[in-house]
Parts: sequence; C-alpha cells; structure tokens
Amino acid sequence: MTEHREHRYDVVCSWKGSTGAGYEHYTRAHDMSAPPAQADLAMSSDPAFRGDPTRLNPEQLLVMAAASCQMLSFLTIAARKRIDVVGYEDRAEGLMPEDDKPVRITRILLKPRITVKGEVDQETMEKMIELAHQQCFIANSLKSDIRIEPEIVVQKA
Repeated sequence: MTEHREHRYDVVCSWKGSTGAGYEHYTRAHDMSAPPAQADLAMSSDPAFRGDPTRLNPEQLLVMAAASCQMLSFLTIAARKRIDVVGYEDRAEGLMPEDDKPVRITRILLKPRITVKGEVDQETMEKMIELAHQQCFIANSLKSDIRIEPEIVVQKA
C-alpha cells in the first residue's frame, strides 16, 4: 500500500483601509506572513496598478519563487553528485504583457550564474540544470514559459 502525503502551505494576508473613496484612493499596502516563520513581507500591488514601489508585489514573489525553487533543486542535485557549487546568483525576470488576455506572467527567464569549484564539464552542468527544472515544484505548478540561460564559472581547485 502506497502512502499518499500532502504538503500544505498556509499563509496569512492582512489589509486594512477603505475602498469607499474609489479605485484611485485606497491603499494597496498589505502584509503577508507564513507562520510559524518569523519573516513578514510588506507587500503592495505593482506600481503600474497604483502600488507602492518600495514594497514587494505578487508578481515579483512569483518570479522569486521560480528562481528559488530552480536553485534549490539544482543545489540538491549537485550535492548528491558531490559537485562543489560555491556560488549561485540568479538575476531572473518575469514578463507580463497587458495586451495578451487574460493578463498573466507569460514568461520567466532565469539567468543563474553558477560558480563551481574543481573540474566539471559543460554537458554535465547542462543536464543537471535541466533535471533541476524538471524537478522544480514551482515550475511544475505554472503555465508560464520558464527559460533558463545559465552562465557556468569554474574555479580551479
């Protein structure tokens, strides 16, 4: 008999204000948390939709989640193969065209710069990146086109 496990992710989204004065005037500022984690996020809408540019917005969080999941999946594969990854920085971007209805993030471009210590061939790294993409829970949950354009940096041991 196979045991089925289900992972649950609870979050709290809190907002206070008044929409009584109309669309132009209510605050988009809100707070997010995911107890028992101690970090709270100060959120807003995208500045294009009258949000506060000094706060994170949901679209940024989606791109962050895709980048984080890809990185964590890749690091897991590297660690299991005993490949010494010593740095990983992704400057990811999401694209949300307003003229393609329904409006949504249609593409996420991940651009990780992966620093590896010691010898490793390019083909092995590319296979690991692709496997990480296939195993990434977030990528598997999205309809968006997710592309990866990695840069591999090899440090001599």
